Amino acid sequence: MSYYTETITIRILLGGNGDALLHGSYNEHTYASGVSLKQALFAWHEPSFYGTALEVRQMEGLELVLLPAEMVIPFFAEAKLLRHIEWVWDELAERLARVAPLLGTCLEEKRYLPSYEAAFESGKLQWTWDEEPMNPEERALLEAARSDEDFANGLKAAFSAAVFQTYYGTEETAADLRREYPLLFAGKRAVDAGLDEQAWLVTVGWKADNAPFRPALQLLEPDGEETDWRLQLVLQDKRDAAGISPVRLTADGEAVGMWPSAWTTQVKLRSAAWLERLLAILPADRFNGARNDIFAEALDDEAAWRFLTVDSQRLLEAGWQVLLPAWWEAASRKKPRLRAKVNSGTGEGGKAGGSLFGLDSLIDFDWRIAIGEVDLSEAEFAELVARNVRLVRFRGQWIQLDPALLAQIRRAMASVDKGQGLSFQDVLQLHLLGGEGTGVTDRDGESEEEAAANAERIRLEVELNEHLLKLIGQLNQMSDLPKLPVPSGLRAELRSYQQEGYAWLSFLRRFGLGACLADDMGLGKTVQLIAYLLYIQENAPPDPDAGKLPSLIICPTSVLGNWQKEINRFAPSLKVMLHYGSRRLSGEDFLEEAKQADVVLTSYATCSLDQETLQGLTWTSVSLDEAQNIKNAQTKQSTVVRSIPARHRIALTGTPIENRLAELWSLYDFINPGYLGTAREFNTRFATAIEKDKDEQSTAELQKLIKPFMLRRKKKDPAIQLDLPDKNEMKTYVHLTAEQGALYEQTVNDLMERMQKLEGIERKGAILAALTQLKQLCDHPILMTKESLPEAAGTDQRSGGQLLDADSLISRSSKLERLVAMVKELREEDERCLIFTQYIGMGQMLKSVLEQELGEPVLYLNGSTSKTSRDRMIEQFQSHAQPPSADQPNVFILSLKAGGVGLNLTAANHVFHFDRWWNPAVENQATDRAYRMGQTRDVQVHKFISLGTLEERIDEMLESKQQLSENVISSSEGWITELSTEELKDLFTLRRDMVGL
Repeated sequence: MSYYTETITIRILLGGNGDALLHGSYNEHTYASGVSLKQALFAWHEPSFYGTALEVRQMEGLELVLLPAEMVIPFFAEAKLLRHIEWVWDELAERLARVAPLLGTCLEEKRYLPSYEAAFESGKLQWTWDEEPMNPEERALLEAARSDEDFANGLKAAFSAAVFQTYYGTEETAADLRREYPLLFAGKRAVDAGLDEQAWLVTVGWKADNAPFRPALQLLEPDGEETDWRLQLVLQDKRDAAGISPVRLTADGEAVGMWPSAWTTQVKLRSAAWLERLLAILPADRFNGARNDIFAEALDDEAAWRFLTVDSQRLLEAGWQVLLPAWWEAASRKKPRLRAKVNSGTGEGGKAGGSLFGLDSLIDFDWRIAIGEVDLSEAEFAELVARNVRLVRFRGQWIQLDPALLAQIRRAMASVDKGQGLSFQDVLQLHLLGGEGTGVTDRDGESEEEAAANAERIRLEVELNEHLLKLIGQLNQMSDLPKLPVPSGLRAELRSYQQEGYAWLSFLRRFGLGACLADDMGLGKTVQLIAYLLYIQENAPPDPDAGKLPSLIICPTSVLGNWQKEINRFAPSLKVMLHYGSRRLSGEDFLEEAKQADVVLTSYATCSLDQETLQGLTWTSVSLDEAQNIKNAQTKQSTVVRSIPARHRIALTGTPIENRLAELWSLYDFINPGYLGTAREFNTRFATAIEKDKDEQSTAELQKLIKPFMLRRKKKDPAIQLDLPDKNEMKTYVHLTAEQGALYEQTVNDLMERMQKLEGIERKGAILAALTQLKQLCDHPILMTKESLPEAAGTDQRSGGQLLDADSLISRSSKLERLVAMVKELREEDERCLIFTQYIGMGQMLKSVLEQELGEPVLYLNGSTSKTSRDRMIEQFQSHAQPPSADQPNVFILSLKAGGVGLNLTAANHVFHFDRWWNPAVENQATDRAYRMGQTRDVQVHKFISLGTLEERIDEMLESKQQLSENVISSSEGWITELSTEELKDLFTLRRDMVGL
């Protein structure tokens, strides 16, 4: 009884690449479509997703299903088919169905071999089945399959594809195969060497060699008076590598020699194959003239070199053992190195007029050429090169003299000599990078490949003398720096790290090396530089040509006043000249006045305007405050600053890098011009590798290069943290802008006119009104003019509202400019701050500007804030979410009255008093919102004061306590209304000499 519902006849075409094309017909009459055949024949075939993944091709009006080569053997071996269909196979399909289960078993049991036939014919790796363990019936089945050559080729290809797919189908397994059996991928070289299949399988490592010995070629070096090299064939005992038996191999492949008698049979069987293999591998001229022993002829120097460098490698790749002289492995790794031995005395002095001053100073040295442990003088090297040999014994050691390397050495030496020798910069960079320098090598006429190869092979080293060794050690290790006494003119007590910073700046000055002092904000970069300026005043000798030279400090306009005040406070003996404002000097007048000063102060903006004036003097030092202002090297401001001539250059910044490594290059090109190469060279060597590729080696190299010239201390450093006071208060002095100055004078003049007419309560009211106007004016002119905040094009992505024209607002107030810069810097350090102001309009402006500049939310609390909102703000600010949220507020603006008491805001460790409240107790209470129980960090308090204004005068009164008692001043501002008209004029009048207008 038949259970079949239909009959399908399958016909197959097996291609030479192992793919199978199948088509079928129903009841031998109706052709099956490709789709219906896939659905029926492969209904249980999971690897093809039950036939859905198979391709259908058109051929002569038929639709054929393509079964990929790797699926052919597994599919027909398993033959998992629908049972309700009667399957009828044509002759070819029937033959495949008979042999596939046997090959499927070979595949499953890993009974496969690399194909010797494929390697011999094409040099490609293919796989075949291993017939050795098969019984006679199985071998007969395969023999029958091979009767049809086309079928046999397709079957082999299908089996090989199945092996690749099953066992080496991933990148990892394919890589494992290459690593374990590299000779499988050597192409036809090993097969063409006369090996039979079994010998080839042994050679490539697929099968173990059962001989008790292995053949090897040994190179013998000249011994005693013998001047020639010799090559001999030996048999090496597998159980004892030191057991070697020399063998003579005649021209007909017969082996002659003394070896253990048990080896004789296998030696005779194999020796002919050895000859054929060697003839195929070694150059034909190696055997010229040899009759009784193909190795009878000696090798000259050239042939020995070729064997060591080329022939031995070819033999190893073909599976031969090669025994080379013991010294060769070490010698082949010892590439020639150029060594410049610095003469004694170079580097002594370290002061103007000494033998070393600046990175471009030339070093006096003698050439040495080091090859391994052998150190040759220039004369000895020239003598060896003149011999024109590749291998030479010198001082008891063999040295290889590669002509390409010798040519590179000569060119490198010529390049350095042509460039007038090595500079201290070359020497320093070589040592900082561990001798991995090749920048002095002459590359003219080389291709990129040659240049890359030579850069790898030739190393330039510098053997330092005692003085330079000590200097470079000191540059790398702060603890090795000489201790300097604090200048006698300094009116401050330096903390230990500040003493180190001042000594570091002075040490680098001795050698003309620029410095970047990059301490965190609040650690006292200003006082360290002032100590350095005093050191110059007390120790630097006059210039032999120009006499006494001043120092130049370039800073943002907003901190000019701060520098005036701080220098006067800490170093009153320094004569300061302010070069700023409409009445500043130029030309000869400027030069004459500047030479009488110790320090000249100017702004970045003024520097750009007065380029020629400032370039007319070679300054004893040029220092940049907030040096990130020159981070963009292409701007005119940056270009002008870098062009000012100076004996020494210093950069002060808390943020040496804000966004890109190019900013670091601009900074270093100022302090040490050319040290990091051109901007293009720096970008190619470091910026791209580090920023895009995250290359660790490039990062490490750059760190080594910049470390000697950058001093970076953080408040979190244990040594610094312990040395800081609990609360550090500092005053930040700023200038009024021209607009603020004009409005200020106008307001004072109006008040003075009214004072002539008003009396009593009206007089007091007018004074208090003018006082408020002047204080607001010091904050920002908009508070007085009552203008609307300017808008910019676009929409704020955070709030959805109109963008603010922040740049326009910032440019109109030096206070605002300075605050924004300082808040940005502390946010770079992930620190938080409180900002106190008395004026609601100022608080709203600060919130808008800072939110836009920082790109993060800013809180603002004033008297109109509800208790619920107040509590929510405090909770938000005090939170320490991990990881930090983009919505976490880190800046809190508070009105002094609403936020000055009763709050715990210890998340902040910076407090800014944007405008002053003339009651120290009130200000201290506000500061204590951050400085209280629960605060774990030192608190930095910044008090802003506008120079030349009533803010400065009242601050001086509070400090000196001379004119009014502390109790009177602390009570209120009412005491001001009791002053006489002359006293009011003295208090309110703008002091133009402190403003630079």
